[in-house]
Amino acid sequence: MPRRVAETPTGNHPADPSAPCDAPHQTPRTDPTRPTGQVLTPYRRLLTTPGARAFTAGNLVARLPSGMFGVSAVIMIAGARGSYALAGAVTATGLAATALVGPWTARLIDRYGQSRIAVPAALTAALGSLALLLCVHFDTPDWTLFAAYAATATTPNTGGMSRARWAHLHRDDPAALHTANSFEQAADELCFMLGPVVAAFLCSALFPEAGTLVGAFLLVTGVLVFAAQRATEPPATPRTTRTRSPVRHPGFPALLAVFLATGAVFGAMEVTTIAFADAHGHRSASGVVLALQAAGSGAAGLLYGAVPPARNVQRRLLCCLAAMTVLMTGPLVAAWATGSLLVLAGSLLFAGAATAPTMVTGMTLVQRLTPAGQLNEGMTLAVTAILGGIAAGSATAGWVVEHTGAVSGYAVPTSAAALALLLCAATHRSRRG
Repeated sequence: MPRRVAETPTGNHPADPSAPCDAPHQTPRTDPTRPTGQVLTPYRRLLTTPGARAFTAGNLVARLPSGMFGVSAVIMIAGARGSYALAGAVTATGLAATALVGPWTARLIDRYGQSRIAVPAALTAALGSLALLLCVHFDTPDWTLFAAYAATATTPNTGGMSRARWAHLHRDDPAALHTANSFEQAADELCFMLGPVVAAFLCSALFPEAGTLVGAFLLVTGVLVFAAQRATEPPATPRTTRTRSPVRHPGFPALLAVFLATGAVFGAMEVTTIAFADAHGHRSASGVVLALQAAGSGAAGLLYGAVPPARNVQRRLLCCLAAMTVLMTGPLVAAWATGSLLVLAGSLLFAGAATAPTMVTGMTLVQRLTPAGQLNEGMTLAVTAILGGIAAGSATAGWVVEHTGAVSGYAVPTSAAALALLLCAATHRSRRG
C-alpha cells in the first residue's frame, strides 16, 4: 500500500500521517451528542452528489456476499466433512490467494478503469464459488476444495472502488471525504451484519450450498450495476516505467502490518463464534450473533463520520486500537465465565464499537500515503493485508477450537488486537523519534 513528498488523493493533506490536518479548520466542529437527524445530515448531503446513489446501490449489492461467503463455506464444509479445522483451512487458503491476486486486479483497475476489469474479475470469482459448491456437494477429495476456493481470488474490491469514486468526486473537500470513508465503513459493517444472517438462514432453511449460490449471484449482479455507472468512475491512469507500488512508500509497510493483525481479529472471531454456537446446539444462530458485532461497529461508524477529521490521524489510530483491544476481551470473558450464547452476543455488540473507527482511521492513512492514480491499488493492498490476517486468524482459531474447545478460541482475537496495538505503538514511537 521512497519519496520526498507524497501527492495525496484529496490534494489537501500532508504526506506525513502524523502531521496536523487542516480539515478541522475547514469544517464546523460537530457535537457527537446532538440529535440523530443532525448527525445524519452530512450523509444526506453526501448522497446528493450526482450519481452517488446509483453506484452506491450497486456496490451494496456486490458487497453483501463478502459477509456471506466465509460463513457459507464454513457451514457447508464443516457440515459435510465434520471438521472445523478443514473449513478454516479452506477459507484461509482462499483469502491467502486473494491477498496475492487482489493487488494485481486493483492495479489493472487503476490502469484500465473499473468497468473494464471489475466485471470479468467478478465472473471468474463467481465460477470459483460455484466450483467449491459442486466439490462439497459431490464429496470430491479435500484438495479440490482448496483449489476451487482459491479461484475466488479475483473478487474485485468493491469497497475500494467505491472509496476511490468518493475520493475522485470530493478530492478538494477533506470533510466530505471523511464522511464518505465513514459511510463506506458503515456500509461494510451493514453487509457483514446482514451477510452472516442471510448465509446462515439460507444454509439452514434451504440446503447447505444455498448461501454460496445466492452470494455468487449477488456478486455478479451488483458489479454489473456498479460498473454501468460510468459518469462517476475515476479516470484510468496508465502506468509508466517509473511508477512504484504503494508498498515502497514510507509508512505503508508498517500500516499494512497493523491491518494484518487487525484482520486476524475478524477471522478468528468468525470461526470461534460459529463453533461456540454449534457446541451449544444453535449453529443457525451464529449468523445473528456475528451480526451484532457488525451492528455495534456500524453504529459507531456512523457516529464517527459526524465528528471532525483527526488532527493527528496516527495518534487516533493508536487510541482506536487500544479501545479495540480492551473491548475484545469481553467475548473471551463472557464465553469463559458464563458459557451463555446470549451473554456472548451482548459482549460482541460492545466489542464491535471500536471496529469501524479503527478501520475508517486506517483507511484515511492509506489515502494519505497512496500516490494519486494508485488509490485502488493502495486500498486493495490494505484490504489484502486484512484478508491475510483473516486467513491467519481463521486457521489459527480453527486449530485452537479443534484441539482445546470453542471458549479458548476467543483468546485468538484478543491476542491479535493486542498485537495490532503494539505494532501501531512501535510505529508511532519510531515516527516521533
